[in-house]
Amino acid sequence: MDGAPMLIQIDEDPKLKEECGVAAVYNHPDAARQVYLSLYALQHRGQESAGIATADGTNLSNIKGMGLVADIFTEDVLAKLKGDQAIGHTRYSTTGDSALLNAQPIRVESTKGMIAIAHNGNLINLGNIRARLERAGAFFQTTSDSEIIVQLIAHSKENTLVDAIADSLSQVDGAFSIVMMTRDRIFAARDPRGFRPLSMGRIENPDGPDTIVFASETCAFDLLRAKYVRDVEPGELVMVSKDGVTSRRFSSGVPQSSCIFEQVYFARPDSRIYNRWVQESREEMGRQLARESGVDADLVVPVPDSGVTAAIGYAAESGIPFRFGLIRNHYVGRTFIEPEQRVRDFGVKLKLNPVRNLLEGKRIILIDDSIIRGTTSRKIVRMVRAAGAKEVHMRISCPPTTSPCYYGVDTPSKRELIAANQSVAEIERFIEADSLAYLSLDGLKHACDGGEGNQYCVACYTGQYPTPVIDVDEILPATAAR
Repeated sequence: MDGAPMLIQIDEDPKLKEECGVAAVYNHPDAARQVYLSLYALQHRGQESAGIATADGTNLSNIKGMGLVADIFTEDVLAKLKGDQAIGHTRYSTTGDSALLNAQPIRVESTKGMIAIAHNGNLINLGNIRARLERAGAFFQTTSDSEIIVQLIAHSKENTLVDAIADSLSQVDGAFSIVMMTRDRIFAARDPRGFRPLSMGRIENPDGPDTIVFASETCAFDLLRAKYVRDVEPGELVMVSKDGVTSRRFSSGVPQSSCIFEQVYFARPDSRIYNRWVQESREEMGRQLARESGVDADLVVPVPDSGVTAAIGYAAESGIPFRFGLIRNHYVGRTFIEPEQRVRDFGVKLKLNPVRNLLEGKRIILIDDSIIRGTTSRKIVRMVRAAGAKEVHMRISCPPTTSPCYYGVDTPSKRELIAANQSVAEIERFIEADSLAYLSLDGLKHACDGGEGNQYCVACYTGQYPTPVIDVDEILPATAAR
């Protein structure tokens, strides 16, 4: 209707997208609710869809839906999920379409029995394997790469399920932290390079065997009152059954390449991943950034929420006061009624608003974790300057992102990454900052030092990938796995 407000879609957050989160619980009378709480803590790792599968020794149930965990799993829905073991998944799609059929856990009936799987990561050799399985008669229910693993298990010539799982995992390449479930067992595994985190915890039970839990991040254990035990090691398959917890190696001798961007942005600050607290790493990134590229200023202001922890470290090291000069609206959806008079940079203004009395007349250091395309950073710099800031200096707590990721991060193509095509000086002019500086790669590694073997994948900053072969024609960065 003429003159009526128009519903428009605003650009989504330009940050690199979280991959997915997985969780598993064995031996708990209300396993579904425990996994629900775990997924609630892991919601930041994917907001597209979620699912929970449960088993009671005889039956295996599975409920999935599109949307947020709390919206899908009401009390009535959780009541339908019976059993003392469960696995769950919260998804951001990077391989496979954004549709309910690709929501996880994926459940498959095979000659090895009923199996459910939840996967965080991205397989880089799925094209050849899928074609081989289809020639062998495999019928795929989804377009997700996660189903490849289940189909490999179903078609394995190994006699036992454990051997079939180990055999299957040894055939796939790329990033995978997975939890699997049969009617009476839970499995957890991590790829040989340890790209993605996966931890094991324990809930003590004075009246019987303890409850064993797994999660992508340890922040999930806090809601369950579970104690962190250890990380699942790269190349390890952990099995939990009535006989207890056992483990075996399905691969060894591969250099570790844990994703350093988990420390920079993806993981929650209250999580411990790769045997290192994320909060500690991020504060040290800010401290190191201040050592490398300090500038005279009046205030350190984070771009919320991603720049907050590094900004705390920067302020502590530099002695410049920390202030929340930008306020984030956490209740913004994807569509909005457009105002009658067009507002410049409408989407960013809906999400962020400057505190004018803090910024006016001040020299501001803006701290953020990354610059991807540069357009949002420019809008934020303009916003701070329009609020009266005398100078605006942008500082980034990681090196320039110059290459796409193929291991479970939804990264734009190289032509869309501003740092792949422009120098730091050119980016500085583009975002209209008085100065721009990134944390050096050595500085980032130093900030994350002391973790799990101190061996990280930094391909997004160097273009040097840890896997020998990546078919970039088949695996597009914008649609690469979880």
